[in-house]
Amino acid sequence: MGALLEVKNLVTQFHTQEGVVHAVNDVSYTLQEGETLGVVGESGSGKSVHVLSMLGLIPMPPGKIANGEVLFDGRDLVTLSDREIRQVRGGEIGMIFQDPMTSLNPVLTIGTQITEALKIHLHMSETEATNRAVELLDMVGIPDARRRLRDYPHQFSGGMRQRVMIAIGISCNPKLLIADEPTTALDVTIQAQIIELVKDLKKQIGMAIIWITHDLGVVAGIADTIQVMYGGRILERGPVEEVFKDTRNAYTLGLLNSLPRLDTKGGARGRLQQIVGSPPDMIIEPKGDPFAPRNPYATPRCFEETPPLRHVDGGHPDHLVAAWYDLREAVKQQSVEEAV
Repeated sequence: MGALLEVKNLVTQFHTQEGVVHAVNDVSYTLQEGETLGVVGESGSGKSVHVLSMLGLIPMPPGKIANGEVLFDGRDLVTLSDREIRQVRGGEIGMIFQDPMTSLNPVLTIGTQITEALKIHLHMSETEATNRAVELLDMVGIPDARRRLRDYPHQFSGGMRQRVMIAIGISCNPKLLIADEPTTALDVTIQAQIIELVKDLKKQIGMAIIWITHDLGVVAGIADTIQVMYGGRILERGPVEEVFKDTRNAYTLGLLNSLPRLDTKGGARGRLQQIVGSPPDMIIEPKGDPFAPRNPYATPRCFEETPPLRHVDGGHPDHLVAAWYDLREAVKQQSVEEAV
């Protein structure tokens, strides 16, 4: 499989009255055909903004893509005209957003909203689009699909509305599906159903997926690769199992340690650990490692010089980390000091 998406040195800023918000800072990565990438991080880490930048959905002004390329199937999305990027959005790249009630038009029927994309991107007739819409609703598990095309969004439950959003997202058989926290507002049972649905649809369509979330459990269940973002930068990236097993960045470790676990002796690990401090003020020009002020293992160099994303020493070839410290050695040293 080849590279479907290449993000190179992407920088996105917002010019506000308070100053310049440095939302995305020199983000680079590659997504392969058929790969599922899980992007995780706190609010304000740049995970959603970098995707919206790729799709031309950043309001300009105040937003501005200050640098970078986004190569999708060989085309730089950053340089496309509004008309050209609209052809890509919904056609070659499908989207699912967090709140289907605000993403769906409340005054249009579900059928109208699904068939619109089919007519625009696939040039289907009304009959063809309607039949395809019925097929899509069947695929995402909505019963009595043909009748429900006449219903409005408020007549569906939250989980069913999200299934409609998935149907719209996959309607044109996209090469890439971007899901921005699509299960956050749903209860855990519905969340699990949505995740399994997307995994099944991926097998049928063969699309790549970027799944944006703050939930590491969701990433473990759906993604091939995890990308940890903080302060508008990528701090760690690699195969999910490898990153969870051999964590090399203190921020990733903090996220993992804040999760409740049942795999320890006695069925519980005790009090959950928190990441002390607050996320960085993105109006201040970033300097050094953005996580350094909250990092108990930070070195003086972390505060002065921004670490590049590089291959980990002695690890998986696809495992990358941005850190000046050796986390394994630092944790080991801390354990020795605490034992003394």
